[in-house]
Amino acid sequence: MLFYRILLTLLTPAIAVWLLARRLRGRETARGMAERLGGGTGTRPDGPLLWLHGASNGELTSVRWMVEAMVQRCPDLGLIVTCNTETARALVEGWGMAQVTARMAPLDARWAVARFIGRWRPDALLMLENELWPNRILMMAARKRPVLVFGARMSEGSAKAWARLPALCEAMFGALAFVSAQDEMSRTRLRGLGVRPGRLGPVTSLKARGPAPGAVAPLPDTLRHAFTPSATLLAASTHPGEDRAVLEGFARARAAGHVARLILAPRHPRRRAEIEALIRAAGLDFATRSAGADPGAAPVYLADTMGEMDVWYRLAGVTFVGGSLVPAGGHTPYEPARFGSAILHGPYVANFIAVYRALDRAGGARVVADAAGIAAALADLSDAARRAQMAAAAREALEGAPGGGEDALFAALAKALDRPALRT
Repeated sequence: MLFYRILLTLLTPAIAVWLLARRLRGRETARGMAERLGGGTGTRPDGPLLWLHGASNGELTSVRWMVEAMVQRCPDLGLIVTCNTETARALVEGWGMAQVTARMAPLDARWAVARFIGRWRPDALLMLENELWPNRILMMAARKRPVLVFGARMSEGSAKAWARLPALCEAMFGALAFVSAQDEMSRTRLRGLGVRPGRLGPVTSLKARGPAPGAVAPLPDTLRHAFTPSATLLAASTHPGEDRAVLEGFARARAAGHVARLILAPRHPRRRAEIEALIRAAGLDFATRSAGADPGAAPVYLADTMGEMDVWYRLAGVTFVGGSLVPAGGHTPYEPARFGSAILHGPYVANFIAVYRALDRAGGARVVADAAGIAAALADLSDAARRAQMAAAAREALEGAPGGGEDALFAALAKALDRPALRT
């Protein structure tokens, strides 16, 4: 632990420069900077308060159903939700829940965490997936505030890195009050790193749980009439370095008559101008969602908004899952599978390796490496029977994913917050 604190102290000037650079580039607001330093505006609500932390959009979207259940079961419960990106904060604010406050997460420096805890006085901390921050964990535990982790992910490489710091591991992992891993290998590694066996809950993948297709709001007529799923490709949560390949692959397939429309939904909407330039360079007409433009007959629809990904999944017969053509680890395939879309992905899927292996084995997904691969896949999937077969295989492969264990998660929250109503 001493090594970690010394390292953070030495890195403080670099962190300050990083924050300033983000601010100058318009990627950080003054409000966000203040919150990262443990400050900002706002006052603690009365009653119990849960600090919920998730890295970004995917993690927080995966627990929206849980947040909704918590505030319904326990009306006096407040939640302060922290995240690492401005887009994720906007996503949470878009939920429109009066009991939920969204903020940028404090840096994991002792002084920043102390300012945050002192201001908000959370009764418990719930972290999602691989967001394991030593100072947040240990400073909450030192105040006798339970720390829980849901959907914990621990790769082999991360486990080896943590194991190089045995004293830190013993203190941090030993301080966790409850941990539910997202797969058996993560569970085994977490136990080896120091999580006490009695504090390990059931294996649960939060992203395997989501709204049924019939439970979401009806599609707007302008979108429902503009897109025919059998002729539409969705590129979901794309990262820099992927859009060009997607556009080129789509253009080839469109020229051959295999697909008509592309919905391009970048991971970060702030990349709008960059992506618009790429679309123009590809010689394709387009409409931009954030500009209020209707799709019309444009072959490309730039879906650069937050909180609408479920809409785009319902409009596409084929989905390319982003973050996988570049080494970003990939994003979840659960949503496109749930909405009946055939799935394409690149080779970089370390974040969900077991899930993608199951999909690939079952014929529920197809690996593409570049524009040519995307074009070839779209040619193959222009056949309705083949596309339906892949979508059905994806749903079947993911039906057995460990998405249960909800009772144990709510029981852990009820104990941590001393609110039995959360169990019901």
